[in-house]
Amino acid sequence: MRASVLNRHSKTLVTLAVGVVGGAVVAGGGFAIADTSAPRTDKQITNMTTEVANIEAYYGDTVDANGEHWASPSSNYAIQVGGIEAKAEKYLADKIKHDRSGKKAIVLDVDDTSLSTYNYEIETTFVYNATSNANYIATKTMPAVFGMNTLATWAEKQGYKVFYITGRPETQRDASAANLAAVGFPAATTSNFFLKNKVTTPSYISGCSTATGGTPACTTIQYKSQTRAYIESLGYDIVANFGDQYSDLSGGYSDQTYKIPNPMYYLP
Repeated sequence: MRASVLNRHSKTLVTLAVGVVGGAVVAGGGFAIADTSAPRTDKQITNMTTEVANIEAYYGDTVDANGEHWASPSSNYAIQVGGIEAKAEKYLADKIKHDRSGKKAIVLDVDDTSLSTYNYEIETTFVYNATSNANYIATKTMPAVFGMNTLATWAEKQGYKVFYITGRPETQRDASAANLAAVGFPAATTSNFFLKNKVTTPSYISGCSTATGGTPACTTIQYKSQTRAYIESLGYDIVANFGDQYSDLSGGYSDQTYKIPNPMYYLP
């Protein structure tokens, strides 16, 4: 689903653990100096139950007759996303109005930029599992992130080519493309839809390390920025790049970036 087959929450926890260990310095007498960035009391840590309740309130959690959880179109989340989209539409409209030369494009991440994973996150209590996620993608239709389908369709009508770059594996291409189409996004085809290939790294991506078993392992930034570079090598100017993670947006090869809010998880 994401830019790596590793559990995204495990990756974050590992990063945090390394940070804590790295913050401890062994003095000459053999005593470790405490990491001053670590919480000193429980009062400095947000209670997990409270945090989940805050996320549900932010998304305007609504439960249907089947027990599925959906974000509300009147939620603070939807309002915040709408404000970002309004700024993006104005920027895209001004850009195309004053310069219709060349091939212009926008790039969209998929999960929580184009399609909302909110119901999956609630269903799994925010613990990503590759097997459950693959089954979810194969059997359910994720709704569009509020307004993003409308913005993408509008941009296409203005002359922008819409590209999708996702960390989902190549094996989920058909299900992902079908989901995007089902909720009103421009068609995701082999020419404009880039997924992570866990077996072979495309020729336009370089500098990746080799993971266990010989499978190429690229960071999200490597994979996405170099894919954007490839798109621009085809003659496109990526006018705007949309993502819910800063790693979706880092690395250049776009004129403007738009961060879609996502308090549910973090991907480096």
